[in-house]
Amino acid sequence: MTSKRYHEDAAVLAAIGTAIGAHRITVRLPRALAEAAVAAWQRDETGPVEPETPEQWVLRDRAAELALIGLAVSERGRPDGDFVVVDLDVAAAGAAVRAARE
Repeated sequence: MTSKRYHEDAAVLAAIGTAIGAHRITVRLPRALAEAAVAAWQRDETGPVEPETPEQWVLRDRAAELALIGLAVSERGRPDGDFVVVDLDVAAAGAAVRAARE
């Protein structure tokens, strides 16, 4: 019964993701973090991906999420004193929060 309930819960979570996926959230990042994200976006890493362990895949995925935040900062970021204000896709904001929790 528990497995069935978890599948149903996962489907509801996915539906919520579909409903909010296109939305953005305004965040205020310390300037140094915003600059680091932009630097990640500007890196040129076009070589082939080597075989990876699951842990390496997670790290590469997080690096990609950081780069996408950097893209958002470079396109939509607005200086605000020692901070940068940017509208992030909720998925990018969620990825950053998940990375902080692990």
